[in-house]
Amino acid sequence: MPIDDLKGRETWRIFRILSEFVEGFEELSDIGPAVSIFGSARTSPRNKYYKQTVELSKLLSENGYTIITGGGPGIMEAANRGAADNGGTSVGLNIELPMEQKPNKYQNLELNFRYFFARKVMFVKYAMGYVCMPGGFGTLDEFFEALTLIQTHKIYPFPLILFGGEYWAPLRDFMENSMLKNNTVTEEDLKLIQVTNDQDEVLDIINKHRDWKKDQVAKAKTYKELDL
Repeated sequence: MPIDDLKGRETWRIFRILSEFVEGFEELSDIGPAVSIFGSARTSPRNKYYKQTVELSKLLSENGYTIITGGGPGIMEAANRGAADNGGTSVGLNIELPMEQKPNKYQNLELNFRYFFARKVMFVKYAMGYVCMPGGFGTLDEFFEALTLIQTHKIYPFPLILFGGEYWAPLRDFMENSMLKNNTVTEEDLKLIQVTNDQDEVLDIINKHRDWKKDQVAKAKTYKELDL
C-alpha cells in the first residue's frame, strides 16, 4: 500500500473516533446519576457474585441510579439485569472484540464502540462511582485507569469500590505490603480505594458522594469549577 494511501486511511479514522465521542455524549448526557459496574465476562449466573451483582444493581436502581456496564455477559449482564428488572435505566457500552463480547439482552440503552479509549471516557464521565466485582484484566484496567486519573487530579474524585473482600484481599495486600513499603504509593493514595462485602455500604458510600457533589456544584462560581 502506498504511504499516501495509508496516511489517508489514518486521517479518516479520526472521524470514526470523533463519532464515538459525539454519540456517547449525546446519548448519555441525560441519564442522571449513574454507577459504573465492572466484573468478569466469564462469571456464571450460578456464581454468588453474579447473584450479588443483580441484587446490588437493583438496590442502586431503586435509589435513582442508572447502571452502566460494558454490555457483555457475566457480571456485566448481572448488573444490567438488576437495573432492567427494576425498571431502571440499564446502559451497555459494548465493544467490538474478536471473541467473548456479545451484548446481553438486559440493556435498554445500548452504545457500540470500536475504541477502548472512547468507551473509557464514557464510563468515567458519567459515573457517580465505580463498583468492581471480581474480574480479570479488563476489570483491573478500568479500575486502575480511574484510580490514576483521580490520584493525579485529572478528574474529580469519586468512590472506587472493590466488592468482594476475599477476592480482592491479595491485591490490597500487594498495595500495602509492597507498593506502600517501597514508597511507590502513599497512604493517601490507598484511601482512594474502598473494599466491602456489604451492598448497603456501597449505596451509602455513593449517596454520600452524590450529596458532596451537589454541594460542590452549589458552591461553584465559574464554569471550570462546574466541570465535574
